[in-house]
Amino acid sequence: AMEDVSAKFVSQKISRTRWRPLPAAALQPPDLFATGSWDNEDNRVSIWSAGDLGNAGLNGEYHGEPHLLCDIQHNGDVMDMQFLDQERIVVASSTGTVTIFRHHQNNQTLSANHRWEKAHYHVDQDTSCGGAACTGVVCNNPEIVTVGEDGRINLFRADQRDAVRTIDNADSSTLHAVTFLRTTEILTVNSIGQLKIWDLRQQRNEPSQIFSLAGDRVPLHCVDRHPNQQHIVATGGQDGMLSIWDIRQGTMPVSLLNAHEAEMWEVHFHPSDPDHLFTCSEDGSLWHWDTSTNVSEKPSFLHQGGRSTAYLSHSTINQSVVSAWLSNDPTKDRMEITNLIPNQTLSVNSLDVLGPCLVYGTDAEAIYVNRQLFA
Repeated sequence: AMEDVSAKFVSQKISRTRWRPLPAAALQPPDLFATGSWDNEDNRVSIWSAGDLGNAGLNGEYHGEPHLLCDIQHNGDVMDMQFLDQERIVVASSTGTVTIFRHHQNNQTLSANHRWEKAHYHVDQDTSCGGAACTGVVCNNPEIVTVGEDGRINLFRADQRDAVRTIDNADSSTLHAVTFLRTTEILTVNSIGQLKIWDLRQQRNEPSQIFSLAGDRVPLHCVDRHPNQQHIVATGGQDGMLSIWDIRQGTMPVSLLNAHEAEMWEVHFHPSDPDHLFTCSEDGSLWHWDTSTNVSEKPSFLHQGGRSTAYLSHSTINQSVVSAWLSNDPTKDRMEITNLIPNQTLSVNSLDVLGPCLVYGTDAEAIYVNRQLFA
């Protein structure tokens, strides 16, 4: 419910929000997150504490809004960001530059640790205005993969000055997002509705597989893969649709789900509970998709707590492995969808989920933390 959400108004439009990953054995909820801003005179990368955990009230609810630990100026819009490890965060810029910032926890400062100037560029790297936006970054320490408006894919290593590998004409259109499929393979989505798999062990600069939306070639803006079943991939597009793909079969999505009324900016499976999926949109909504239970048994959820819920059923082709996302029995295949922010008007640009916690950022110059997602 909304009372679990704390808001912080930050006087800049927030383009990205990311939880700092927890150490492998950690049992506590995440405590730090990073944000990046866009479309401001002076863009910043900031590290926040999620709020005062020591201050749990009688019912275990948390008090205290997020507070700023440190920030640093960033040249250009922050297009994407990902933690490389506990201390370092990789940031993609609209100028085409990719920067690793280090968070120094002893004195709460941020510093630029390494920079690849104009990792993405339109004409050549040396002209002053030649930079092309770096639209997406994904990390698997020490490896970093970036994609851009220039249709280029770069593979960097955190400890090396030059790119380990560059696929110059990977795509003739803009690449909007990238994620790892497994340690040697990546997935990219582009502005003509294609999902491509690239095998980084192969020397040839061609994708190993191409999938595409039928028909209109709607631009795809975001992609995530299921954390346990790596053949299941979710993408979100300019038309707000959620597409679920099974990369073991066919070249088209196994299901298309009507979702938002405008561009879907991010899609994330919950990393440890992937029956839950989260999407956010230009239309000001953030949806929680829950396939964890047979929803038809819980009609009382319809308007609980002022949230509105829609039920979708969709049929897909027969699956050898039945995941909630690829179910072959349309009567069971129901999901509960909750808009977590019913009254927001401006774009929700980014979200991240970890444990029981959700963080998201908006064009209304605010960041929001919900610590009790499953309460």
